[in-house]
Amino acid sequence: MTFFTPEREPCRVFKRPCGNTLLALIIIIASLVAISSTDEDYYGLLGVTKEASSREIRRAFKKHALATHPDTNPKSEGVHTRFLRVRRAYEVLTDEDLRRKYDRYGEKGLQDSQEIDGYRSYDFYRYDFGVYDDDLEIITLDREDFDMAVNSGELWFVNFYFPNCADCHDLEPTWREFAKEMEGLLRVAAVDCGYSGDVCKRKGITSYPTFLLIKAGMVGKYLGDRSKESLTNFTMQFVKNKVTELWQGNVFGEIERAFVSGIGWIITFCAETGDCLSSEARQKLAGMLDGLANVGWMDCSRQPDLCASFDVTSSTTAYFSPSIQTEKQSTLFLQSLDTKEIYSEVLVFWMSSFSFGQAGLASHKYKKLKVLLKDLHIQVGKVDCITQAELCGSLYIQEPSIVVFKGLGINEFEIYHGGDMLYEVASFAKDSVRAHVTTLRPGHFPSDRKEPWLVEFFIPRCPPCHTLLPELRKASVQLFGQVKFGTLDCTVLKELCRKHNIRSYPTMVLFNQSSIHGYEGRHSAEGIVDFVEHLVNPVVVTLTPDTFQKLVKRRESTEAWLVDFYVPWCGPCQALLPEWRKVARMFSGIVRVGTVDCGKYQSFCEQEDVQAYPEIRLFPQSGSHPDRYQSYGGWSRDAASLRTWALESLPRASEDLSPEDLRKHVYSGKEHWVLDFSAPWCEPCQDFAPEFELLAHMMKGSVRAGKVDCHTHSQACEKAGIKSYPTVRFYPYLGSSKVSGCLQLLSHDSTHLLTCGYHDNVCPEE
Repeated sequence: MTFFTPEREPCRVFKRPCGNTLLALIIIIASLVAISSTDEDYYGLLGVTKEASSREIRRAFKKHALATHPDTNPKSEGVHTRFLRVRRAYEVLTDEDLRRKYDRYGEKGLQDSQEIDGYRSYDFYRYDFGVYDDDLEIITLDREDFDMAVNSGELWFVNFYFPNCADCHDLEPTWREFAKEMEGLLRVAAVDCGYSGDVCKRKGITSYPTFLLIKAGMVGKYLGDRSKESLTNFTMQFVKNKVTELWQGNVFGEIERAFVSGIGWIITFCAETGDCLSSEARQKLAGMLDGLANVGWMDCSRQPDLCASFDVTSSTTAYFSPSIQTEKQSTLFLQSLDTKEIYSEVLVFWMSSFSFGQAGLASHKYKKLKVLLKDLHIQVGKVDCITQAELCGSLYIQEPSIVVFKGLGINEFEIYHGGDMLYEVASFAKDSVRAHVTTLRPGHFPSDRKEPWLVEFFIPRCPPCHTLLPELRKASVQLFGQVKFGTLDCTVLKELCRKHNIRSYPTMVLFNQSSIHGYEGRHSAEGIVDFVEHLVNPVVVTLTPDTFQKLVKRRESTEAWLVDFYVPWCGPCQALLPEWRKVARMFSGIVRVGTVDCGKYQSFCEQEDVQAYPEIRLFPQSGSHPDRYQSYGGWSRDAASLRTWALESLPRASEDLSPEDLRKHVYSGKEHWVLDFSAPWCEPCQDFAPEFELLAHMMKGSVRAGKVDCHTHSQACEKAGIKSYPTVRFYPYLGSSKVSGCLQLLSHDSTHLLTCGYHDNVCPEE
């Protein structure tokens, strides 16, 4: 057996030490028992399960805060200490990294993290904390899930608020009404800028409340009044789903094409008598269903015979769909004109318990699940595979199973492979209907599909496979519309797994028509998203011994390279992969970034004196020494740390400016300038310095970059109207001898600065 060193250390192989392992095991178990008997579990302290969401944890903490806060129990013994511990539990379980460490190592894994010694007042927790956590229609986003949510491809309307903001509190009833009105059409969210200040800062939020409409990272700012009607009208401008007018020449072809794809139609028939859906309601319904069902309308006053062929004589609305159980066309006439009621009646997800005779979901669990899943429009049913053998055979169900059908028809479903605890089954159902992961069968395997598919090959009794599945679901939401996701059980479909040479589990493979790519990286949603984006737009050069000699050793004198020497089996190497791609994107056009697989080219790496993995080397602008390089010896291998190290080794692109330089070159010159006004004692300035230097490299040749030390040159900064640090300003040359103004940039992200996407006002004249 071989062992590998911890994640942050280079990988080296060493022999297993000898000794009395049984005695050591007994000591370890005894220690764990002692720890568990003295330390109260954080989950138990808050009264939540280990699968609890951030919302559930916040609600539990708020309940504890209101019941046990020291302000309301000043004379209770130990209340302060107890509340601090509850506060610590909340702090850890709402931080993704701390929670992961706690789940794995307990409180001993948190020794390096700083604990906040204090808490807010009772009134804060009562009025300002978790403002929207009791509103099911509003999703509270925090720093852990904001990016994944708004980059999911769905339409999000986000309210950025601050806890003690009076206008924000005044808006609360309207925002709740708006969220209920828009339910199903888009995601209505809120961000607490007091708790998630870093998210608000990145988005350039400077006043509260601020409203942003976001889809796939693209942002639109709402500047209208704060009435529900105005918010609704603004939102509907972005709902572009097609509503089709049906007539004799297209209706039967449209319906047939949809049924072939397993998609139904909602058709509203508008006659001279009765009521049909208005054009606004049709548009809203199309947006809510978004590809799950088509929406159309028919003018029966102009086509009475066609409407009569559908048994329609007065205005009505009907849903035409293949049935889940029979796969035959069925028609459902709808009594309501309310879009949410139609949505709930039509878009019914099913969670079915497939049994073989008596074995299956216990009756008491079946009843409880029906209640638990009712609000999510998930119906619970049963299928006996003895009486419905053909259906079970077509789904390749060979043992008692729980299956979630993703809306309409039976082609898209996911089989559950977890434990039999009720909360686990309910949690799976909730996650599955929101995600876009499908259980694959031979006839639906994506070997010749036009769209790319990421497939996880797994076996049910594999713990790492179970750990990966939730991450796969998260990634499917973020990459919706770009890549499809599927899972394949190699205990059921053995031939398919042999065909694709699957030898370990889980194995993930991306099928993109004739191209096949095996997944290398961490088993996390972030790693999967990064892997897919890299394949779509590669930023890292895969080097061989020949290309290394040609591109790196014989590089141009002005060219620099960052190279990662790795082996596929090394854990820290796998952890580095997504960070390495981030580095490549940061340095695009500045430094070329590559990798060398030392498992494949072992003798070459030995020749290059690579002794540990991963080995990161910077080959600077060569001059007369092309073989010279610098090795990275830092402890952290995150993209920000690697960026800072690499920039220190590159020739500086920004310039230090004096007051005379400002007058001569910036205010009176004929070039564009971007300036960073900072002070040496300012910590945010130090954090921003690498971003600005990266910007200077990106814009080299088109815009000059300068830094002004406002500690040394205080009068010059005061004259320029600088009131805080760092302040970044863009001084464009507008075709005259003197620049009359500038744009003050609000974002401290180099990519935003590069596009000048975030600006507030024109700076005072110099």
